[in-house]
Amino acid sequence: MSSQDAHILIVDDDERIRSLLSRFLRRNGFLVSCARDAAQARRLLAGLEFDLVVLDVMMPGEDGFSLTRFLRERSDMPVLLLTAKGETEDRITGLESGADDYLPKPFEPRELLLRIAAILRRVPVAEMAQPKFLTLGMLRYDTEKAELWQGDSPLRLTGTEQALLRRLAATPGQPVSRTELIEDLGRGGSGEESENSERAIDVQMTRLRRKIEPDPKEPRFLQTVRGAGYMLVTD
Repeated sequence: MSSQDAHILIVDDDERIRSLLSRFLRRNGFLVSCARDAAQARRLLAGLEFDLVVLDVMMPGEDGFSLTRFLRERSDMPVLLLTAKGETEDRITGLESGADDYLPKPFEPRELLLRIAAILRRVPVAEMAQPKFLTLGMLRYDTEKAELWQGDSPLRLTGTEQALLRRLAATPGQPVSRTELIEDLGRGGSGEESENSERAIDVQMTRLRRKIEPDPKEPRFLQTVRGAGYMLVTD
């Protein structure tokens, strides 16, 4: 499997690490989703298929060892554990729980990339094709052409609206943070610039809702997920 085909789930309670790994892996051609803890990871795993999970061991609530055992009871999905613990006993515990590999922190991102590539080469994984059309009430979204249709008539979207909808449609049912949307639209930044960019995302989302939602004040399809970002919900 090539990186262009692989969807990776990063599970880590450290937002900085999630963001860094997500950007790095996307730059190297992977589709990436993130979860802040085991509970959120379970919700994502219940509705989506992933080719590999990069999982932190030390997290509040359920730890990575427990989540790995949960995954292994239900699937052969590869798991790569990350942890600040590098002792032999912890590595053994991780591998005994069913992990495919174990990488102590701190680590070089390129080493993580090489380990992921090695796992994907040796572990058979199933590809999950994205549906050609997504249904949004009376509307139909063509995922291949990034076009929104109402019956036989296309709805006009601006370039930014197209980019936002395309990103959300890539992972329906999964929250996408404002930071990720800013990066995907090529408007990074920090401080005041970042705050302005986040407000710009909110404004664009409001405009997109006016074109998609029967009631933009009570969005059904373009939902706000508190503390996580925006999520596309399809019929």
